[in-house]
Amino acid sequence: MTANSFHRVVVVGGGFGGLQATVGLRRAPVELTLVDRRNFHLFQPLTYQVATGALSPGEIAYPLRAIFKRQRNTSVLLAEASDIDLERRELHLRAVAGVPAPTSIPYDTLIVSGGSQYSYFGHDEWSEHANEVKSLESALMVRSHILAAFEAAEMEQDPERRAAWLTFVIVGAGPTGVEMAGQIAELARDTLRHDFRSIDPRQGRILLLEGADRVLTSFPPSLSRRAERSLKKLGVTPMLGALVVSVDAGGVTVKVSGERTERVASRTVVWAAGVTASGLAARLGELTGAECDRAGRVAVEPDLTLPGHPEVLALGDMVRVRGADGTPTVFPGVAPVAMQQGRYAAKLVRSRVRGRRTAPFHYRDKGNLATIGRAAAVADIKGLKLSGLLAWLTWLVVHLWYLVGFQNRVLVFIRWSVSFFTHGRGARLITGEAAEAGAEAGETAWPR
Repeated sequence: MTANSFHRVVVVGGGFGGLQATVGLRRAPVELTLVDRRNFHLFQPLTYQVATGALSPGEIAYPLRAIFKRQRNTSVLLAEASDIDLERRELHLRAVAGVPAPTSIPYDTLIVSGGSQYSYFGHDEWSEHANEVKSLESALMVRSHILAAFEAAEMEQDPERRAAWLTFVIVGAGPTGVEMAGQIAELARDTLRHDFRSIDPRQGRILLLEGADRVLTSFPPSLSRRAERSLKKLGVTPMLGALVVSVDAGGVTVKVSGERTERVASRTVVWAAGVTASGLAARLGELTGAECDRAGRVAVEPDLTLPGHPEVLALGDMVRVRGADGTPTVFPGVAPVAMQQGRYAAKLVRSRVRGRRTAPFHYRDKGNLATIGRAAAVADIKGLKLSGLLAWLTWLVVHLWYLVGFQNRVLVFIRWSVSFFTHGRGARLITGEAAEAGAEAGETAWPR
């Protein structure tokens, strides 16, 4: 770096952490490049609503170039991080979507926010039959699968096969699993109840599988019980203490009551159980000697830097943060953690450029929120436990507040308002793989 050049900062990942780090450096004397393999920021807490037709993709995603069009010190690069050369301080890249990209870019500070993906606990083959809703692409696939299941049930004459089409299994009763189960239940019992002639969608079964003894284990037990009651009221059947043994095209095999197994015939399985860190975490651990846990999270120093490499910061779902005693702490895999770490990373870079010191990262827990269905939610906010309508309104306000883009906030508010009063969902479209497979086979049944 020459005497007259700016400090070069490269941010990997346009999610919550990377976005906040980039925004936090908007007035800093740095030359900043944001690298992402997608050209948009995705509001992941609402992908399950895309998967159930409540929202359209464009309402929860916002182009990265539009976000930073007035941030003159920032360039956006559509590419995927493939490796890191710590000695030469270069980030290696590979092209995506057929768009040319440089093979590498240099940095003075590297901020890595690679996120996470769902873990199938060593059974990656299950992903062929149990889709997740963490990405926009997978949420759209799940939407097509759910809607196609109702279409297939309408045409099916055999009672057993029809029952399998109308059985929806969600694996994992964390916030995403609970929210997904509630949305499918409302879709079947409210939105679609008059749309078919041969079937009654309200007869569909929604099973929520959880290995623990309660749903929403990150919430206090009292709120877990309220959430379970709300789910049952919607028609969801929680199966607690149930461990998935296998997943295939015909359904799920579950271990219950010790060694007893039970077969659930279903053509629609949604996976929402456990996550594993981005592969970049393992690579950083390999390069720096930092420890990685079973979920692939790399241990970083109290200031989010890698051991022996203060120029490299990692944050979000892919890290554990060491405390003053050296013990790594795993923070919840929620957006506020990544956002606070992103803002801290920006503050650290600004302080370094000015020759100042920064205190270690400190997470401020703002609480937990989960929605179950229409006017039903639970909230644990700094010891204040809420449920029902008040918790649901709190959930609405918080999500609208953090949604990126004024236009998206307006559209989502209008969509939710219309849906609340009409019980309708305006994005019930079968698109992509599900539609193409059905057309090629000349069938109305499921593509898998």
